[in-house]
Amino acid sequence: MINISSYLAKPLIITAALSVTLVVSGCQKEPDVNKADDSTQTTSTQSTSTQTNETQKTTTANEQHQAPLTILALGDSLTEGLGVDNDANYPAQLEARLKELGYKDVKVVNSGLSGETSTGLVNRLDWVLQTKPNITILTVGANDAIRGIDVATVEANIRTAVKRLQDNGSEVILGGMQIYDNLGSDYVTSFAAIYPRVAKDMNVTLIPFFLDGVGGDPKLNQADAIHPTKEGYTIIVNDNILPILQPEIKKLEENSKAPSTSTPTETTQ
Repeated sequence: MINISSYLAKPLIITAALSVTLVVSGCQKEPDVNKADDSTQTTSTQSTSTQTNETQKTTTANEQHQAPLTILALGDSLTEGLGVDNDANYPAQLEARLKELGYKDVKVVNSGLSGETSTGLVNRLDWVLQTKPNITILTVGANDAIRGIDVATVEANIRTAVKRLQDNGSEVILGGMQIYDNLGSDYVTSFAAIYPRVAKDMNVTLIPFFLDGVGGDPKLNQADAIHPTKEGYTIIVNDNILPILQPEIKKLEENSKAPSTSTPTETTQ
């Protein structure tokens, strides 16, 4: 007689064994084929992000001096460049030099006029201010001294010019001047003292002596011993103007990037 219980038990054991095998197999974690890809993608993303950040930094550095910048060169024949070619006067050389330094969108306006006195300069301020300069390099007074004009009058005119420029939003750099001793030591001393005094009182940047390193040197001046040659202007630009001008440009750049505190910030409830 067949033992039914024994007969049925064998298939049940096999079935149970298969079930266990399938369960165990099903519980095992399948290899994550995407894990390596995810890791690679993460590394790739981080690398791309780093490259993007570096590119942005480079772009920012390259665009650092891209804001439009207008510099007004205001003065007499020393500014105009009497006796030299148009590309040799100091405003032309200054613009070229600034562009070499990365200030691509810069314009230096030559508003020098031969024979200009401080009174004449004040009278044409309305005209020159149409250029809307960010910075003005003001160099005037030498022709006043040649004419022996009273020092107090020269100083008053320079102060008027500085204030008008400042009121119109222009940062002023004042070019200091010195004259020969043929007008007497008192006049010479009083005249030279105008520039540092005005600079201090009116909070403007001073070039102590605009012709420093050039004035009185026959090799760097034309036959009249007054007006610089092209080489003389190159020294004036590189040694006298740029060391004073570049910090002023940097201030303008920083101020333009600073967030405004006058506009209220909207708060989300």
